[in-house]
Amino acid sequence: MTCDTRGVRRAPLIVTEDVELLDDLLRLCAAAGVRPDVGHGPPEGRGVWESAPLVLVGDDAARRLRGVPRRRAVVLVGRDQDDSGVWQRAVEIGAEHVLMLPDGEQWLMDRIADIAEGVGRPALTVGVLGGRGGAGASTLACALALASARAGRRTLLVDADPLGGGLDVLLGCETTDGLRWPAFAHSRGRVGGAALEESLPRLHDLRVLSWDRGDLAAVPPEAVRAVLAAGRRRGGVVVVDLPRRVDDGSVEALTQLDLGLLVVPPDVRAVAAARRVADAVGMVLPDLRVLTGPVRGPGALPADEVARLLGLPLAGELPLDDQSVLTRAAAAGHRGSAKDPAAADGPLGRFCAAFWERMPATTECGDV
Repeated sequence: MTCDTRGVRRAPLIVTEDVELLDDLLRLCAAAGVRPDVGHGPPEGRGVWESAPLVLVGDDAARRLRGVPRRRAVVLVGRDQDDSGVWQRAVEIGAEHVLMLPDGEQWLMDRIADIAEGVGRPALTVGVLGGRGGAGASTLACALALASARAGRRTLLVDADPLGGGLDVLLGCETTDGLRWPAFAHSRGRVGGAALEESLPRLHDLRVLSWDRGDLAAVPPEAVRAVLAAGRRRGGVVVVDLPRRVDDGSVEALTQLDLGLLVVPPDVRAVAAARRVADAVGMVLPDLRVLTGPVRGPGALPADEVARLLGLPLAGELPLDDQSVLTRAAAAGHRGSAKDPAAADGPLGRFCAAFWERMPATTECGDV
């Protein structure tokens, strides 16, 4: 039996007498780094059946399991794609999923690996992008991430804009040891969430995945998908600084967001530029909201008017000219200071703290 340090089981239970199927399931467990428990029929005691985080029932064993206590995370595994009776057998044992091999191998291996990693609720993932150049999206992404980390949440800041110069520079941690995007350019399939977190530069309690100053200007979409999925599996909060252009890599990032924030200065030209960005992003991301700066000077548009012209919900009004939070973060990062770099005594810090308090999922996000 495989358990974590708290004694929580981290191994699935396999129930089958089909030798070939058992060999396949054991192979998938080995690839995920898990040693499962194996049974051949109804459990003799209720402990193993109820405590296993995942139960894989071979189709051959389904009839023998009729009447076992109902529980979640039961998968009926078979091979015959044309057997319509498999669905009835799944209902009889309370299976949540029916999986056919070999087509479902990758899904199943990912599920087993999730168990081994202790994966729970995925991270609340928020993307930030500018409606036009210089809107302050990168500043906001950093400030949101710092505020989340300050509140004790596990937080990952992802720089998804290869032409932005690197968020590690903006945060003052460009000399901090750790991997940058080029190290993950060839990632495929599943990336370990814990290994990813430990490999990245750390600014206090914030992990940062940034670009370096090399020649690589993009990573394949498969790598973006694998790395972001790994970060989300760790729970907590993931903040993604996005480019304004929509390419294959940014589409992969957009598909993993729970929420997008479009930063738009409150003037007519900025709104016109943001309209094109919103149209492109909105084709991929259902929940896109607009943030505006404060109304200043003649010709500035009220925040609700900006939102109306863009046809997007208004998320708030930003004091984007306040750089104090990031200035303190850079200085503290260079000094190695233990003081919280995202102190909420400036307008931007207060805005970011209030933003996370309004988000409904953050009270359940994985804390550090």
